[in-house]
Amino acid sequence: MNLHCTHCGEEGLEPGFIMDSGEDSNGFARWVEGALERGFFGGAKLMRRPKWEIEAYRCRYCHHLELFADRRS
Repeated sequence: MNLHCTHCGEEGLEPGFIMDSGEDSNGFARWVEGALERGFFGGAKLMRRPKWEIEAYRCRYCHHLELFADRRS
């Protein structure tokens, strides 16, 4: 897969990930379907909501990030 930057048009994006080091995290960030709803203690309500791993790519020329969420977590 040869991705190109949607900001500057260059090809050859560098793969990476967005780290999540919060409590109870798996070490990587996830996209959660639906608007943010807060629970009793202020955290996000996540029960029964689909979650997707975020794949991140960085342009080597302009440093723009491209994010994709195509794998369920």
